[in-house]
Amino acid sequence: MADLATDLERVLRTWQAPDEEQEKLRRDYLAHLAAHPDAVLRHGPPEHFTVGVLVLDATLTSALLTLHGKAHRWFQLGGHLEQGDADVLAGALREAVEESGLPADQLTLRPEPVHLDRHELVGSFGRCREHLDVRYVAVAAQDAREIRSEESLDLAWWPVGAMPADSAGELDPLVAAALRRVG
Repeated sequence: MADLATDLERVLRTWQAPDEEQEKLRRDYLAHLAAHPDAVLRHGPPEHFTVGVLVLDATLTSALLTLHGKAHRWFQLGGHLEQGDADVLAGALREAVEESGLPADQLTLRPEPVHLDRHELVGSFGRCREHLDVRYVAVAAQDAREIRSEESLDLAWWPVGAMPADSAGELDPLVAAALRRVG
């Protein structure tokens, strides 16, 4: 846990937020991490850190989304960090591979976050009350073929300019940030 907390602190300290809203979240994340180093893991406080990955196709025109099992809405891939993760980036890659079925060697994961998102959870999320998501972008190889796993109810490629209506408010800022980074 200490290694993940140390790595997350490094990631957040070195990340250049693209705007004032993201900078405020970055500072809030650092304060939360300082007060709760165990927030890097699911069994930490109910407000804890997660990682997300927006997977774009090789043409940068579509994003691979998962139909979330608890929220029943389309979102980027991602989830909780685990003690076995070497660092935050490794946790993000693990989540992308687990949820998409894409082999790690068919994903080019950018090493720096592209977006932060803090959101409350309602419904059947157990003791989880709030996720402080650190989001990355990956580009899939031209011939990559996703395989739905037990981690996903469904997977689908969505045009980057037409995110699902019920998730667009959360996804549109992430898509824009991801495209700025890889475009």
